[in-house]
Amino acid sequence: MKQTRSADGTVIAYDEVGEGPAIVIVGGAFSVAADGAALASALVDRGFRAITVDRRGRGSSGDRPGSTPPDEANDLAAVVDAVGGDAAVLGHSSGAVLALYGAARGVPVRELFLSEPPFRFGEDEPAADLAARLQALVDAGRHDEAVVTFQLEGVGLSPEMVEGIRHSEQFAALLPLAQSTVYDATLTAEVSTPPQEMLSVPQPVTILRGEQTFPVLIAAADRLAEAMPAAELVIVPESVMHRPDPEATARVIAERSELRPPSASGR
Repeated sequence: MKQTRSADGTVIAYDEVGEGPAIVIVGGAFSVAADGAALASALVDRGFRAITVDRRGRGSSGDRPGSTPPDEANDLAAVVDAVGGDAAVLGHSSGAVLALYGAARGVPVRELFLSEPPFRFGEDEPAADLAARLQALVDAGRHDEAVVTFQLEGVGLSPEMVEGIRHSEQFAALLPLAQSTVYDATLTAEVSTPPQEMLSVPQPVTILRGEQTFPVLIAAADRLAEAMPAAELVIVPESVMHRPDPEATARVIAERSELRPPSASGR
């Protein structure tokens, strides 16, 4: 993986594939750069250059105790600068929240594609002390409890679903990402109702959601679109239960991106 350094010196790792206009893919909770590989490949097929990122505290990226949402915004700015300073950003889930947050803080983003951002708009908010409790669990080495607590309280998964994940082979891969749950919980709590500076970013914004996804995410996408009259809401039938379909998502971007290669939308 390639590396760049954020404003606080933290190393941020990213992968870059293809040639053409740059699309930076920012994943959500428990995701690493490799999880965006299929979407990156679909974008390359459309003539884009795709960049997948290990957010801080994940994969090959570094971390710093006490990291904050502005630090993650600076991470995004460092990646955009490293890939040429002119890029669109596709954020999924909390990555979409980070993308919009970063744009509002001046990250030089050409345009935003926001896939199912989990804004709560004041409804069914997680407990205010969630991030602090997650940090205490991580500090105590109880990474499994931090992961489960975030899934239950931060994401809102059912106890049955969380229990199934806990007894699956994938659970072990989530444990090294426990610290990142603190960052996701902190960010999504801070801007759960997006402030005006986020709602009025100057970049073109496309909001994507599936037809079959969690009700809270349908409500979030629809309310965000209402609060951002200049944004376009696109329903992607192929994306199911908070999993963006790579080919369909790449198609939406190719059809709407200001950076698209001349023949991208026709492929």
